[in-house]
Amino acid sequence: MIPVRGFEGRTVAVFGLARTGLAAARALVAGGAQVALWDERPEGRAAAEAEGLPLVDLSTADWSQFAALMLSPGVPLTHPEPHWTVTKAQETGVEIVGDMELFARTVNAAPEHKRPKIVAITGTNGKSTTTALIGHICASAGRDTRVGGNIGVGVLGLEDMHGGAVYVLEMSSYQLDLTSSLKPDVAILLNVSPDHLERHGGMEGYVAAKRRILLNQGKGDTAVIGVDDPWGQRICTEITAANRRTIVPISASKAMGRGVYALQGLLYDATGERAVEVADLLRARSLPGRHNWQNAAAAYSAARGLGISAEDAAEGLMSFPGLAHRMETVGQLGRVRFVNDSKATNTDAARQAMSSYPKFYWIAGGQPKTGGIDALADLFPKIETAYLIGEASEAFEETLKGKAPTVACGTMEVAVAKAYADAAAKGQDAVVLLSPACASFDQFADFEARGEAFRAAVQALTAPAAKGARA
Repeated sequence: MIPVRGFEGRTVAVFGLARTGLAAARALVAGGAQVALWDERPEGRAAAEAEGLPLVDLSTADWSQFAALMLSPGVPLTHPEPHWTVTKAQETGVEIVGDMELFARTVNAAPEHKRPKIVAITGTNGKSTTTALIGHICASAGRDTRVGGNIGVGVLGLEDMHGGAVYVLEMSSYQLDLTSSLKPDVAILLNVSPDHLERHGGMEGYVAAKRRILLNQGKGDTAVIGVDDPWGQRICTEITAANRRTIVPISASKAMGRGVYALQGLLYDATGERAVEVADLLRARSLPGRHNWQNAAAAYSAARGLGISAEDAAEGLMSFPGLAHRMETVGQLGRVRFVNDSKATNTDAARQAMSSYPKFYWIAGGQPKTGGIDALADLFPKIETAYLIGEASEAFEETLKGKAPTVACGTMEVAVAKAYADAAAKGQDAVVLLSPACASFDQFADFEARGEAFRAAVQALTAPAAKGARA
């Protein structure tokens, strides 16, 4: 863990006791702070009690005793309305921070020779794959690499820092809203499209949150910006005018006079005097499709920004094993392949997987995003049948009426079983694709739990077949 500095002998309130909140509480205590923990969920409070961490009902507490409120990123800060803990903190002048801000302050307080390198990644889509990919490249190049943040381990739960370490951190817009001091050596903004608008008060608020990843960069730092969408183009133009850091535009759709780009699967580095082909991404089995080419361009650019050679960066792209819950094949039964794309929590992400197959049996639904699945209408002819789960079932069924067959399934287990039965009955090569285009919070703790439920349901189908084959 990374002991948090700056709150020694003072009390920090911590609200939200899932992975992030508990990791922050441990790190604060390790750094010499006192903590007052609370969660409205009994299971959250039980988790804190099991570790011997002190619980304080923040609804009745004396807030004048708190130096700060450590707010878990899932708790609303401003929209659709501030959480009651936010209101109490504001009324009493208590500073509100997130775990990334606690990490940033701890780094900034360290002597310069002990500060690690930081790569921070955000974007509407692709950030988890890009984070894992950069971590893989850095580790393969011999760097002492720690990967976490919004993926895997919370940042404060990672191994303590030293001057030779590299922290590769995925950052959500929620985390960025609670971060003001982070100064990444490499900041990556992959892309921006409408998402989480209810939490940011609209598109401008969402874009502003994403831009915060660039907030404190200066001379010697590297900003990697995706320019395949209008918001990314605008941000790249604006920070280029500021001319303070090294800026690397990236694209997966066009050649550029300056930057890193992929065309027809070939990755080019045009940051020097001329464009040089650096990798054939068609040979990278875990990076299929244009969306992954953008991820590869970003990861390559980040590696180069850290001083990793072009050859080592390209080699890391080729050897990347892939990311769980992102177009991950989790089983095969006869001629039916099961693909876990639970990470697709919005239509843009789902489009990437749906575009990769000529036909598929689609498991979709969950907690719907604004606009539903209307944006995927051009892909509806690819759907053999849609198996609908969660809160979005009725709305998705209405959208798909007359465009694709639907089956209301309710649960993941039912959806997997029915999709397999229909796919197997055809007697042809088939793909059962979980790509929900929805958040997971109606039925699952997070998209990882949803993906694991899919994996378990597939294993329940394939285990009897495997046992029979051995008999």
